[in-house]
Amino acid sequence: MKNNLNYLVNYRQNSTNEQNQKINLPSSKSEANRMLIIKALTTNGSTTINNLSSARDTQTLSRLLGSIDQSNTELDVLDAGTTMRFLTAFLAITTQKQIVITGTQRMKQRPIGILVEALRSIGCQINYLEKEGYPPLSINPFKEQTNQEISIPGNVSSQYISALLMVAPLLPKGLAINILAPIYSQPYIDMTIGLMAKAGIKVEKLGSALRIENQEYKAIEHTIESDWSGASYWFSFIALSKIGRSIKLLGLKEDSLQGDQAIRPIMQKLGVQSTYDQEGIILIKNNNELPEWLEIDFKEFPDLAQTVVACCAALKVNLKMTGLESLRIKETDRIKALHNEISKFNCSLTESSKGVWEMKAKEFSFTELINIHTYEDHRMAMSFAPLALKGPLLIDEIDVVNKSYPSFWTDLKSVGFELTEQ
Repeated sequence: MKNNLNYLVNYRQNSTNEQNQKINLPSSKSEANRMLIIKALTTNGSTTINNLSSARDTQTLSRLLGSIDQSNTELDVLDAGTTMRFLTAFLAITTQKQIVITGTQRMKQRPIGILVEALRSIGCQINYLEKEGYPPLSINPFKEQTNQEISIPGNVSSQYISALLMVAPLLPKGLAINILAPIYSQPYIDMTIGLMAKAGIKVEKLGSALRIENQEYKAIEHTIESDWSGASYWFSFIALSKIGRSIKLLGLKEDSLQGDQAIRPIMQKLGVQSTYDQEGIILIKNNNELPEWLEIDFKEFPDLAQTVVACCAALKVNLKMTGLESLRIKETDRIKALHNEISKFNCSLTESSKGVWEMKAKEFSFTELINIHTYEDHRMAMSFAPLALKGPLLIDEIDVVNKSYPSFWTDLKSVGFELTEQ
């Protein structure tokens, strides 16, 4: 997956591209990937998905789902964590043949044991091919349901829970899922339940437990919303722009299912006013006084952490953060990556006590060209790109953005940035 093409990113200070800009955001890969699994689980009619994400993760899942009925006995998810988790549960219940699921070397370092053990307890036949608790996996056809109630921790990955939720209606005895507190990324679980409900599946909530009876998915037509994670970089862009700068992000909904819409109230504190219209949301930089400190619990929206850390560093706003635990098992160790990169701007990120992280930004400085290493992580590239408003950046491995936002660099050029291949 590694690509050595880099960009020198500069902002053209006298650019005329400063008003009436519209960004056509990519569609949500979180929503798209869930709908692809739901579509594949629907046997009574054909579900139609409009505005399917162009993100590499989504295209990978779509391609692999389309190849299962062919002679393929090995599926390679590349670096797509959601695809690995969703396909593991999907195949464990539906496959009619032995099949291997694998990925990149980094994917083989990302744990999947909690999901596999939950599926095994139901009666699924899954074996590890290399390291215990990690991909690659060998999955055999499902024969008999041996259990109809499981418990799973809620603070590791909500994708495990979503994967189980989506296949649960196919189980002959249904399934009760007890989610053990604390629960992280609850909005992503709610998104899964909401999309399942649209497809006719009832999920009964009993406190932190979820009960799903044996049911059939109904064929539906669904249009994927624009991606709030992708929107977050543009909030950062406006936060770092001059007073009065505005931009419109197309395709975002006020009644969104995506937890990352939490970027709105966060960025409001950082000087970004946002209002909806029929096309999407308009962002305007105001002259509100910035806080000295922000305290944020990211457990409901961990994918926003990199954007907020980079933006606050450039604004010299200190941060006190919790809920970052899941960042350790993402595309890279994102906490370590953030620590490394913000230190280049004379800022620091430390764990002041267990589970509490503090970012000191008052000494932020940008006196020369700074090289941002992306660690093969799309969010590192896009989170730091708006800092080119402060000075020139050299961003490594630019193709990493294809994982979630393939048009990011084109959109960046449209608002006045100059990109030079290195």
